[in-house]
Amino acid sequence: MTPAARVSAAIEVLDLVLAGSPVEKALTNWGRQNRYAGSKDRAAVRDLVFEAYRCLRSCAAIGGTRNGRGLMIGLLRKKGVSLETIFSGERFAPAQLTKVETSAPVSTEEFPAAVRFDCPDWLWPIAQQDLGQDAERVFTTLQSRAPVFLRVNLLKTDTETAQAKLLEEGIETEIHPRQPTALRVRSNPRRVQGSSAFKEGLIELQDASSQAVADIAPVRNGSKVLDLCAGGGGKTLAMAGRTRARYYVHDIDPRRLAPIQERAARSGVDIECLKSSDLDSAGPFDGVLCDVPCSGSGTWRRSPEGKWKLSRESLEKLTRLQSEILDQAVELVRPGGWIVYATCSFLKTENEAQVAALLNRHPKVRRGEALGLLPGPDGDGFFAQVFHLSAE
Repeated sequence: MTPAARVSAAIEVLDLVLAGSPVEKALTNWGRQNRYAGSKDRAAVRDLVFEAYRCLRSCAAIGGTRNGRGLMIGLLRKKGVSLETIFSGERFAPAQLTKVETSAPVSTEEFPAAVRFDCPDWLWPIAQQDLGQDAERVFTTLQSRAPVFLRVNLLKTDTETAQAKLLEEGIETEIHPRQPTALRVRSNPRRVQGSSAFKEGLIELQDASSQAVADIAPVRNGSKVLDLCAGGGGKTLAMAGRTRARYYVHDIDPRRLAPIQERAARSGVDIECLKSSDLDSAGPFDGVLCDVPCSGSGTWRRSPEGKWKLSRESLEKLTRLQSEILDQAVELVRPGGWIVYATCSFLKTENEAQVAALLNRHPKVRRGEALGLLPGPDGDGFFAQVFHLSAE
């Protein structure tokens, strides 16, 4: 495919996304309907779609319209690409630019901050209050692609051996400056899941900040640990990679647990899946990790849909659910045990406010170590708070 044809494809996918289709579904459907497109073409179209979708408001502002075509015009303007060479009207290329499109602003400088930094209007004042002087930097970070990190499985290898194994297959990595098990992928990230290092369980795809959250959990050898909102089980695998314990996972949606046993077998660890009806009988637990459903604001580089679909109402619903999960965790932990509350969010209503509310509701719970990370070059945005329950 030519560069212009790739832009045409991205416009088609973006129109589906703006009409309500999940972005991954729209990309998958496009690939199935256009099997002539090779892997490099599909990857290029995917990159264009995500680049434009992350910057939905700013691209639309300088693209003339809020549709797939407008977003791509805005994106290419941002990148300094000659629009006439892409929008030529030739075979497989988008139609030539209209007068409205050619007269659109060339920069977002005169637009409100929420447009410049690609934030919903209602959320920008909250972000400024919660992040202070970091607000513009954080939302600028969210406009670009996230780095790819790997977790080295110390049960099977060490960092240097994993790096050498990956390099044999053309995957260059560097050690994270603060997270000892994390490798940042410097080249060929799309080769990782096909690599022998991945297939042999030497490494897992996991953001460095997510690894740091797993490390904050005070797991002891032989203890009994529950991941209450496990999803794909990445943090449980990370805990199991450093501490020998009995690990249990649960998720309100059992379908999300489907990959865990395969991942656990590859990593060389044992994990037991629990249904909701089994939680009480399986407990009490020495520790419970609550990696709760949240806005995902710290990971919006990877999942921009979350940013554009979040509303005041949905955020309030999430915070109510987070409180319910924390209360459930208190009931499942033995006296003297611990809870780790974690979100991939930088919003205080999901983080500090939840911590204060739990301490107010449960006098026997005390605050322990905490972690707060903003999205940046070294990882996504995450928050974690350790709680300890009184032994009495």
